[in-house]
Amino acid sequence: MEPPAAGTRKIIHIDMDAFYASVEQRDDPSLRGKPIAVGGGGPRGVVATASYEARVFGVKSAMPGARARRLCPDLLFVKPRFDVYRAVSTQVRGIFARFTDIIQPLSLDEAYLDVTSNKPGIASATVIAQEIRRMIREETGLTASAGVSYNKLIAKLASDQNKPDGLCVVRPGDGMAFMAKMPVRRIHGVGPVTARRMQALGIETGADLRARDLPFLQQHFGSAADFYYRAARGEDHRLVHERQERKSVSVEDTFFDDLVTEDALVAEVDRIAANLWGRIEKSSAYGRTVVLKIKFADFRIITRSKSFAAPVRSPGLLAQTGRALLQAQLPLRMGARLLGLGVHNLDHQEGSEEGPQLSLLL
Repeated sequence: MEPPAAGTRKIIHIDMDAFYASVEQRDDPSLRGKPIAVGGGGPRGVVATASYEARVFGVKSAMPGARARRLCPDLLFVKPRFDVYRAVSTQVRGIFARFTDIIQPLSLDEAYLDVTSNKPGIASATVIAQEIRRMIREETGLTASAGVSYNKLIAKLASDQNKPDGLCVVRPGDGMAFMAKMPVRRIHGVGPVTARRMQALGIETGADLRARDLPFLQQHFGSAADFYYRAARGEDHRLVHERQERKSVSVEDTFFDDLVTEDALVAEVDRIAANLWGRIEKSSAYGRTVVLKIKFADFRIITRSKSFAAPVRSPGLLAQTGRALLQAQLPLRMGARLLGLGVHNLDHQEGSEEGPQLSLLL
C-alpha cells in the first residue's frame, strides 16, 4: 500500500488462522492434517475453533459439539489450553509492538493496527503486514492472514479474502469497488436477521446497498441506516484505539416471527448460549453474572440476571442458567421478538487482555 493522501489512515487487521486448532496441531504432530475441533464434544460442548480440515465438512466456531460430530464423524475433539493460547497471543502482540503502539485487540487471535506512523518508519503498510506475517511464522510456527486498507471495516473484510495464510490489500481508490462486490451478509455490523431483511428487499451485495438512498435505509433499518449507507461507500471513520477493559460479552438475536411457545423459546436460549460460550472461550471473558434479555412484540424490554460466587466456566451451567431465567418468566405476556444472553462482572485477571467485540458502534 503506497503512501496515502493527506488524512488517510493505514490500517492492518491481523487474524491468526484457525488459532486454537493451529496451536494444537503445532504442538502435537499426530493432529496435523486431521479434522480437529478445540472445545467440548459432549451434549453441551461447543466448538471454540475448528481446523481447516474440519471446516470443509461445515464445522464452525460456536457450533454445538454434537452437531459437529454429525457433520464430521472423524472429528477429533481437543481440550482447550487457554494458558498456552494466551502465551502465544502475547508473543504475537509483542511482534505488533515492534511496529506500532496503536493496537486494538479484538480477541486472542485478531487485532487492528494503525501503522500510519510506525516505529521503523516504513512507508508501505503492505510491507509492514508482510513483515509481521513473516515474523509470526518464524517465531511461533503459525500462520496469520492480513487485510491492509485505509479503514477498519475494509481491513477486516480484506483479512478474510485470502485465508489461510493470505494477504489482501485494498487501496483508497479501490474501496468502493471492493465493497460493491461484497455480499451484505459478510459486512461486519450486518447480522443474519438483517441480512435476510436486506435480501428480501433485493439487497444482496454492497452495490445493491449503495443503490438505496439514505431515507430508504432509515425507513427499513432505523438508526443503523447511516452505518450501512457509509459502509456501502467504503467509508468508516472509527479509530483504532488501544485496549479497553471489557465489561461484558453477550449474544442476542431478533426473530422474523415472534416466539411464543416454551419449546421454541427454550431452544433459542440454548442456541444463543452455545454461540455465547464460543465467544466467551475465544476472548477468555468469564463472568459471575448471567443476564437474560427479552424484547417483546410491543418493544418493551426486560432483563433478568443471576450471579454466582465464581465466574461461570461451564457451557452447561451457562445454558442451564439461561433456561432457568427464561422459565421464571413463562408464560410470556406476549411473543418475544428478541432474546439475548450475556455474562457480566467479568474476572479481569482472566479476560482483561481482550478488547471489546466488534459491533456496529465500535
